[in-house]
Amino acid sequence: MSIKYWEFEDAPLREKLKNPSVKEIAKIYFDNETKAYRFALALDSVKHAKELRLKDCSTQLPIPTWKRYLDYGVSVGLLKHENNTYSFTDRYSRPLKNISTYIKAWVETDTNEDLNIIFANAKTEKQKPRTSKKTDGQAQNANSESTEQNRQA
Repeated sequence: MSIKYWEFEDAPLREKLKNPSVKEIAKIYFDNETKAYRFALALDSVKHAKELRLKDCSTQLPIPTWKRYLDYGVSVGLLKHENNTYSFTDRYSRPLKNISTYIKAWVETDTNEDLNIIFANAKTEKQKPRTSKKTDGQAQNANSESTEQNRQA
């Protein structure tokens, strides 16, 4: 989490409150552009749905990714998870008061932000599954190759 406290002091905060953006919120929690995009997508979806269920999430991200970022929002105190729905919370800790003021201002705005433009460098395509399951034929070939290498050594 990269909170730059000076950006949320009173004077800079007043300037930021004039035009709140989900990018500012996501960049607080993630330095990585792709992770910030996914978190912003989750927050934006909750904002538009008011209460979001996992089964109602779009197909832009896999369900486990949606769950991971929504649960992260719960763990940092932005979202609450009750009755299988995610929604914004209205309780913020005192140290994050100005950040919560900014987030509340963003939630109350009616702007539609194009996340693909805001996070232009983010990887938006789905990743391939990272399974290392080999078919029986591949496993036998790998075993026979390793035994041949052991014999030669």
